[in-house]
Amino acid sequence: MDLFLWIKSLHVISIIAWMAGMLYLPRLFVYHVDAEIGSVQSETFKVMERRLLKAIINPSMIAAWVFGLWMAYELEAWTDGWFHAKFALVFLMSGVHGHLSKCVKQFAADENTRSARYYRILNEVPTVLMIFIVILVIGKPF
Repeated sequence: MDLFLWIKSLHVISIIAWMAGMLYLPRLFVYHVDAEIGSVQSETFKVMERRLLKAIINPSMIAAWVFGLWMAYELEAWTDGWFHAKFALVFLMSGVHGHLSKCVKQFAADENTRSARYYRILNEVPTVLMIFIVILVIGKPF
């Protein structure tokens, strides 16, 4: 198989893993908000959130960026308008990732101040970004 197809496959696998984590972590926060501080349930959520972030979300984001930039280099996509828009949205997705990382730290320190409603809304942000990213990559509208 051509090296480019391996890179592309690894990029797609990385994106799937990254998105799975980005969609699951805020959902954990929704339930964690209602757990009493210091309870077994709260401590269990802390472990789940930390492991999800460290073992799945962080490595898959790094891999997605590495393989994505490698593909962009191979395709010479730097001058394409769709790529600029996609890059901006992936950069924004990475910012959401950073915010979720901060939330994990706040929950770990029992310092969360946000509501379950906030996390329900935040849970939709990666989905909306993903929709636009996929449209840009597949449709290349400009």
